[in-house]
Amino acid sequence: MPEDWPVAALFVFLTVVAFGRAGVTYALARGARSVGGRHTSFLERPAVVRAERAIARYGPPAVTLCFLTVGVQTAVNAAAGSVRMPLRRYLPALALGALVWAAVYVSVGLAVLDAFWSGTPWRAALTALAVAALVALGLRTRRGLDVSSRDAA
Repeated sequence: MPEDWPVAALFVFLTVVAFGRAGVTYALARGARSVGGRHTSFLERPAVVRAERAIARYGPPAVTLCFLTVGVQTAVNAAAGSVRMPLRRYLPALALGALVWAAVYVSVGLAVLDAFWSGTPWRAALTALAVAALVALGLRTRRGLDVSSRDAA
């Protein structure tokens, strides 16, 4: 990996983005649950209901660990706000999760970019193919979860 890449700046930026996005999701869900009415429709979705059960069972570690998943972060942070997890418990879990998320994205992201731009066409093609396969697998898994949650309802 080239030494001139702004790894530290990118890490800080991604940490702030993750912290801000999840924190706003928590605040909006907490506010929506307080207001009630039509503003709570998102909070009634099966993914959020399941996330509320995870929050009730595991507490702050569920918030931290959700940052290692794809497609669950919004539901878990909304659930934490919905069940009014105290900020003294939520904020440390959020900070640790945001740091972990940024570390994963910086390390994996820069490794992919380095492999892609290494000058080897075969490596670039294999990297692009691997990324496409992971995205397709993620979409397929997500669709499967959506279908099974509708069937259970």
